[in-house]
Amino acid sequence: MKKILLAILALCTIQYSFSQIKVPAASPTETLIQDFGMGRLELTYSRPNLRGRSVFKENSELAPLGKVWRTGANASTKLKVTDQIDLAGNQLDSGSYAIFTIPGKKEWTIIINKDSKNWGTEYAQADDIFRFTVPAENMRESMETFTMQFTNIQPESCELHLMWGNVAVKIPIITHIVSRLNKQFDQALAGDNVNPNLYFSAANFYYDIAKDYNKALTNVTKATDMNPKAYYMFLLKAKIEKALGDKVSAKADAEKCVQLATEAKNDDYIRGANMLLKSL
Repeated sequence: MKKILLAILALCTIQYSFSQIKVPAASPTETLIQDFGMGRLELTYSRPNLRGRSVFKENSELAPLGKVWRTGANASTKLKVTDQIDLAGNQLDSGSYAIFTIPGKKEWTIIINKDSKNWGTEYAQADDIFRFTVPAENMRESMETFTMQFTNIQPESCELHLMWGNVAVKIPIITHIVSRLNKQFDQALAGDNVNPNLYFSAANFYYDIAKDYNKALTNVTKATDMNPKAYYMFLLKAKIEKALGDKVSAKADAEKCVQLATEAKNDDYIRGANMLLKSL
């Protein structure tokens, strides 16, 4: 009886030890989180390697041409969005979705599917929300590991790149935030006792995103009037004045920034203002 108990204990110990061993996945999972517009994009996918196998060819071992592909390995590739976006002109509301693709020689079909919980091979066309095509491009160097990434991030646009082997595709993503932010700033600035930082935030929005330089100047002027020691505000004011073609005022405010930033011992803004002065 004692020997049986010892054998059971030894077996349990072996099983427990084995359960503590983490073996690397053949196609490890990656999750990308990207702040975008007024929301966030979250992409989760698995990353297979070529390992000498062919891909994106007629009857290739991996992702053959003309066949629905899970766009990675293992579970479905998932895209979660927290604010409305457009994918190649197709509107997509906030939610979680699966991305499937059909590789082609010159273009790929991108499929946005509402079922993001199934295994990657469990595809049902009836669950498609929409499809669109994007060009396929050739890369000079081969990429061993399937890679997806968000890039070219702008206030209202970015791209989702898919790359594997010698092939790359780009999915354009758009968000529409200028009109919404315009309304929000109009409402906030119409109140009493507006904080100078709100004027500064509005000036940044109108300068960087909306490109309404007159509104930007109006707001940054109110901000600097209320906070005359804020060197960073004067640098923005100089940039806006330069954009409006008023080099005289831009020079004066850039010099004001240098003076105030020197007093505050902020080398970054001293350097930034001096670079602006050289560009005038």
